[in-house]
Amino acid sequence: MAKQAYSRRDLAFQLHEVLHVESLNRFPYFQDHDRGSIDLVLDTAGQFADQLLRPLLTELDRQEPQLVDGTIRVHPGVKNIVHRFGQDGWINALFSYEEGGQQLPGTVYNAAVFAMQATNYSASVPPFLTLGAANLLRSFATPELTAAFTPHMYAGRWQGTMALTEPDAGSSLSDISTSAEPTEDGYYRIRGQKIYISSGDHDACDNVVHLMLAKIKGGPAGAKGISLFAVPRQRVAAGLPNEATKPDELVSNDVVTAGIYHKLGCKGAPIAHLLIGGDGDTRGYLVGEPNKGLSYMFQMMNEARLAVGVSAAAIGTAAYYAALEYARARPQGRPIANRDVAQPQVPIIRHADVKRMLLFQKATMEGALGLLLQCSYYMDVARVGDGAEKEKAELLLDLLMPIAKTYPSEMGVLSTSAAIQVHGGAGYTTDFPVEQFWRESRIHPIHEGTTGIQGLDLLGRKITQHGGRAVGLLLEEIQATIASANAVSELAPLAVQLTKNVGILQQVTGHLLGVAAQDHELFLADATLYLELAGLVTVAWQWLRQAVVAQAALPAAHPDDQNFYHGKLMAAQYFYEYELVHAPGLAKRLQSANAVTVAMQEAWF
Repeated sequence: MAKQAYSRRDLAFQLHEVLHVESLNRFPYFQDHDRGSIDLVLDTAGQFADQLLRPLLTELDRQEPQLVDGTIRVHPGVKNIVHRFGQDGWINALFSYEEGGQQLPGTVYNAAVFAMQATNYSASVPPFLTLGAANLLRSFATPELTAAFTPHMYAGRWQGTMALTEPDAGSSLSDISTSAEPTEDGYYRIRGQKIYISSGDHDACDNVVHLMLAKIKGGPAGAKGISLFAVPRQRVAAGLPNEATKPDELVSNDVVTAGIYHKLGCKGAPIAHLLIGGDGDTRGYLVGEPNKGLSYMFQMMNEARLAVGVSAAAIGTAAYYAALEYARARPQGRPIANRDVAQPQVPIIRHADVKRMLLFQKATMEGALGLLLQCSYYMDVARVGDGAEKEKAELLLDLLMPIAKTYPSEMGVLSTSAAIQVHGGAGYTTDFPVEQFWRESRIHPIHEGTTGIQGLDLLGRKITQHGGRAVGLLLEEIQATIASANAVSELAPLAVQLTKNVGILQQVTGHLLGVAAQDHELFLADATLYLELAGLVTVAWQWLRQAVVAQAALPAAHPDDQNFYHGKLMAAQYFYEYELVHAPGLAKRLQSANAVTVAMQEAWF
């Protein structure tokens, strides 16, 4: 196991030097959080990760959950972790003091989550799912319903989930068939099945509360008829539970775990196949208004998409530090110019190709983290701000969400693969952690909307929404960074390169919008490639922001910090020289008249 999973110094740089996150205390909701309190949160997260999460990294992977007598049994250590997340206040830290929370900025929270998930992603999944489910209840449910479930969820006693997917309706939620029938007693009888439900059942908690999509009988067809329900695995015999409800007061709510999916990785968070209402008395409680469930669920889905990006960057970062440690310690070969076998071998980090792979990991993952924290900052402003500032943050966040979910997810797979390559044959064994990181990273391009769906969202919806205002605002942000870089001689070449590639992205966008007027299928055929192009330009913007700060800080920096800032500047150079150069090739493909994917016929495969 590597000694380091992430860089506390990089978190401080990105939060304080680039984002100036402490400036969020200009909002009354965040007024108690200054630099000191923010650093305390990050230090506490690091201690939590080291003491509770790190020791179980390998064990959770090796001791896979099992379905025993209708219940999923997980590693015994998971229960302590889940309860400690609740006891230490991590599950409701974002919420108000009145709710027992800390009114913590989401930007700081996501940085803390990043540290935990870099240490042990799998162990952190159950409590953070509970956070999303609880937030959905407090946002849209009645006070009575919220009070019935959330205190147990905040305390880490009850698990929360999002239950969307069905066997015949994966991402096509309008085709779900789970039904809800109203009763005179105020609850609904739910019947159906759900698959791939993360933490949908496990013995590390006393109960599970599913935030479940279903269609009320007689409602509108398709997506317009989807409602949202709180469906507990166990319920009290009559009425709703309360904060004092004990485990022995609960009875079955006829939510049956029919199976467990044995995953490639992330095994500390089991995925369940659920059968609901087989005996006809699964009680669900309507959240909000009928037929608005999908719009409500989008809140949790958007939060989850940003969370997926954070998770992907965290795992990719852990793989990077494992590869970096190995490359410094592993002697092999000699410098190209020195063939004297009498000379000792050198650590592989001195070979240019190994440095290339390490720079690839550093540049993609630190660039991704920058984008994720930037989006988290926008989310904070959108949450507590007002007026034009709030509107701007909402528009930018909405536009960037598909990129923030996808870029870290896709590049995380490649980054963990590069970590294996740095290790050579050792990386393909279970003796080193990078093979586990690769397996765990592979879920993120699928989670919460596949890469293809994110591409359709960006090109098919986000680019043209609100008359293209969000795109205009993003261009203003990028141009401001370019102007700052142009004033620094060392960075002016990067500014010129980013300007050129922003122009390429604008040209491609205009071309595709012209195609849309003629052939909508052709317009969206390569939406995934468009998303890739947008991701390159957006992360290049983030790297230029980091480079401007690093260049300014370098002359007066302490020697240790000088090494840090030099590393930042070289990673920025790498990104522009090795990654951003792919943009013109993508642009050429996106503007080609050869519609091979549309023209290809099924029979020709």
